[in-house]
Amino acid sequence: MTSRMIPFPDISPEIFSISLFGMDFALRWYALAYIAGIVIGWRLVVMAAKTPQLWPRNTPTMTPAEIEEMLTWIILGVILGGRLGYVAFYQPAYYLQNPIEILYIWQGGMSFHGGLLGVVLAAYLYTRRGFDRFSVADAIVLGTPPGILLGRIANFINAELWGRPTDMPWGVAFPGEAAQFCPDVVGICARHPSQLYEAALEGLVLMVVLLWIVWRRNALKTPGYACGIFFAGYGLARFVIEFARQPDAQFISPGNPLGLAWHVGGYGLTMGQILSLPMILLGLWLIRRARALPHRA
Repeated sequence: MTSRMIPFPDISPEIFSISLFGMDFALRWYALAYIAGIVIGWRLVVMAAKTPQLWPRNTPTMTPAEIEEMLTWIILGVILGGRLGYVAFYQPAYYLQNPIEILYIWQGGMSFHGGLLGVVLAAYLYTRRGFDRFSVADAIVLGTPPGILLGRIANFINAELWGRPTDMPWGVAFPGEAAQFCPDVVGICARHPSQLYEAALEGLVLMVVLLWIVWRRNALKTPGYACGIFFAGYGLARFVIEFARQPDAQFISPGNPLGLAWHVGGYGLTMGQILSLPMILLGLWLIRRARALPHRA
């Protein structure tokens, strides 16, 4: 392993902590990322709702008050879906044996794909009142990338979800016994900062693309198009980054050192790639469907 690497920055996962009545309470960067991401996303969607000319027939699909009401459903979908998705996709056997720990969300363990399914279900239930579901989906995805961006940066600060060992000069020497357990590396092990790759592609780049197509290309005039761009864009970015991301330990074994969830003859896919493929296909279908619709001025 090359000596060129970046030492992990000395940033505490806790912003501050206080003690009250014999108990410690802390505000962590990860919690702040969730809060800030939701607030920024909400304001972006409200801003779009206050710009009638962006929408079909110059009529926003929802009012700011309706968006705020739906936000409660979205938050519940993110938390419940994210946790249950992690349990089902990544450690089902463990949580079947320890079901009470499903409730221990403060110990970590959230799945983006599970959270996405939770949001889809929450939005479906909320929009039974008669909203245009494709336009609502466009609004939701417009506000999603800021949370991904901040959440992945928080993952980096927490020194979690790091990447595979690398000899690239931007490899990071993450702390901890697990991060430094690299059987083929002598000395300090540097890893891909895959959290920052995801923050850049799934968060920043996707946010810029969505803002551009909404405000400059009138994407909201064709319901489902922005949603398709998000699904296909996120799925493709995550699929590619999985090549550099270290899989969860339960998928790694002596006969499967790459941690592939499905493989034949040494070739296969990680769990993240398996979950991303349906997103890519759904995104492409939504884009094709939206392009076939007449432009609603």
